[in-house]
Amino acid sequence: MRKIIFATTNEGKMDEIREILKDMDIELLSLKDAGLDPDIVENGKTFEENAIIKAKAVMEMTGKMVLADDSGLEVDYLNKAPGIYSARFLGVDTPYSIKNHYILDQLRNVKGKDRSARFVCVIALALPKGEIITRSGVVEGVIADKISGANGFGYDPIFYLPEYQCTTAELSPEHKNKISHRGIALSAMKEVLKKHIS
Repeated sequence: MRKIIFATTNEGKMDEIREILKDMDIELLSLKDAGLDPDIVENGKTFEENAIIKAKAVMEMTGKMVLADDSGLEVDYLNKAPGIYSARFLGVDTPYSIKNHYILDQLRNVKGKDRSARFVCVIALALPKGEIITRSGVVEGVIADKISGANGFGYDPIFYLPEYQCTTAELSPEHKNKISHRGIALSAMKEVLKKHIS
């Protein structure tokens, strides 16, 4: 079974990724599983640049096949913030409950389509020979009026999907994995992985 490192320490993210890729003959290791604690500076200007920086750095460290994602929430009314700074928004150690309340507060007088937002995910695969391949996924929605739902993590409780009439935190994990930005990007990356693993 091929071991692939996924360059993240986020256990919520790892649960989603393992579920989406469970039918593949691979063992997915988080940075923690691999015994790695790299200090990677994500100084890219886009989700794609940051995903590549992470995947490449860990591949060069280990010589193994490495996946990395960079993902986040873009709120149009906030000039697409938090964007690439989603994880570090309002400070690295700030709980998402505070980040979510802050965004709701910023949009408290904003109505309808002006609350438009999207989740974006770019996944990068760094191969030991130096090749880098990326795939992306986007899901459109709006910022909810209030925090709702206990599933998922991060900004899920405030990201509302009009076609499902609920937030991504109210979807079952299986449903979310099918339609989420990360699910879309990983499904596309799955095809790439099949080619390189065989």
